[in-house]
Amino acid sequence: MRTLFHHPLSAFCRKVRVALAEMRLEFALEIEKPWDRREDFLMLNPAGEVPVLLEPDGTVVAGHGAICEYLEETTEGYTLLGTSPAQRAETRRICAWFDDKFNREVTEMLVGEKLFKRLSGQGTPHAAAIRAGHANIHYHLDYIAWLSERRTWLAGDDFSLADIAAGAHLSALDYLGDVPWDDHPEAKDWYLRIKCRPSFRPLLADHIPGAPPPAHYADLDF
Repeated sequence: MRTLFHHPLSAFCRKVRVALAEMRLEFALEIEKPWDRREDFLMLNPAGEVPVLLEPDGTVVAGHGAICEYLEETTEGYTLLGTSPAQRAETRRICAWFDDKFNREVTEMLVGEKLFKRLSGQGTPHAAAIRAGHANIHYHLDYIAWLSERRTWLAGDDFSLADIAAGAHLSALDYLGDVPWDDHPEAKDWYLRIKCRPSFRPLLADHIPGAPPPAHYADLDF
């Protein structure tokens, strides 16, 4: 069976977990603390970053983008990017929005500062970064609302990797209680549809010792 080396609160790992589940691919999870710089893990990915996918034949695919493209190319009969060039381009554009822009402006400012700094022993959170993350998230939730008012899903008519990427980042933030859902009901309605998908439910069972999620985190109706 393939193995995914991951950290439960990594948005990029969550993205791959949901993609694997949506494609109905069996996989085992192996928690990796990348800050430990474990030698055996560095042999799989010298960059020392998660996620890393290890296939039964020994093939190693490192990085969320490479893994998702690999799954798209090797899984017959299922696509998370779309069937037309235009659809695939739009899905990739929105994935980049969340994996690059949102990650830089929100996820790193909140999950990175509040959780990963503590877990990795990198010091105390930077208050200014946390304030910036809390301010920045509103713009992104407004964009989700704008897209979801005009489309069935973020990239078009079909559920896609764009929804998975956005949902992965927001779920990590929601674990910390840092998403102002009540201020953004349209984005909340979109996330509720994501949250109810079977592929997403294992994420709602994640639990970090010493850092429990808020009560609404696993509630399918908030």
